[in-house]
Amino acid sequence: MLMLRSALFNLLFFVWIVGLGIPALPLLVLPRRSARAVVRLWARGVLGMLRAVVGLDYAVAGAPPPPGQPVIVASKHQSAWDTVIFLALLDDPAYVLKRELFKIPLYGWFTWRLGMIGIDRAAGTGALRRLVARARPAIAARRPIVIFPQGTRTAPGIRRPYLPGVYALYAETGAPVVPVALNSGRFWGRRRFIKRPGRIVVEFLPALPPGLDRRGFMAALESRIEAATDALEAVDNPSINSVDHGDKPGPAGSP
Repeated sequence: MLMLRSALFNLLFFVWIVGLGIPALPLLVLPRRSARAVVRLWARGVLGMLRAVVGLDYAVAGAPPPPGQPVIVASKHQSAWDTVIFLALLDDPAYVLKRELFKIPLYGWFTWRLGMIGIDRAAGTGALRRLVARARPAIAARRPIVIFPQGTRTAPGIRRPYLPGVYALYAETGAPVVPVALNSGRFWGRRRFIKRPGRIVVEFLPALPPGLDRRGFMAALESRIEAATDALEAVDNPSINSVDHGDKPGPAGSP
């Protein structure tokens, strides 16, 4: 049954991309808000299909940053699901992502039109300079920046280092950083065909204020995210302070 449900979801996922993306192609030449509305609809459709077909729902703990608040959302990254959820929960997010993704038909074109921040991870220190330069307009426009500080999907229970890009954004933009923990890898694993029923929890943690030095910031960010992620992975039904589907985001947490 899991195999059948997963196969049906994968089919509907690609049908949804093509069926929504092709008719929406003319919006790529219109103001960005038009493409933003389509992508948000797409993200909510994916989440709805997961709920209806696979039985995989989600809950939100803590409070997402409200619209118009320039923050950096630094999230644990376990699954492709993580790249969808913030499009539904946040208002006009700017993701930090691999530049190659812009080349993917439909998905990449709309990603580029939304003003996402593409980086070349092989470019070394030059990539950090370009990351900051491309992030400044997003912060100036009061958009939340979403970054996965470990740089790649990391399976539950695995430890990977936190990379310097998140600190470069934090130090150079002066924006607070909202850590996010989640347990999506338990249900939709990296490069796994099977999607399992259950409830993913995405937890917005208290914000790290501007002004911390590099060592203090990186230690606090990693410890908060990893401790909260471990807690989510340890139990089947974590305690949730607030549960919604992203329609009414509240204020960001404070330290």
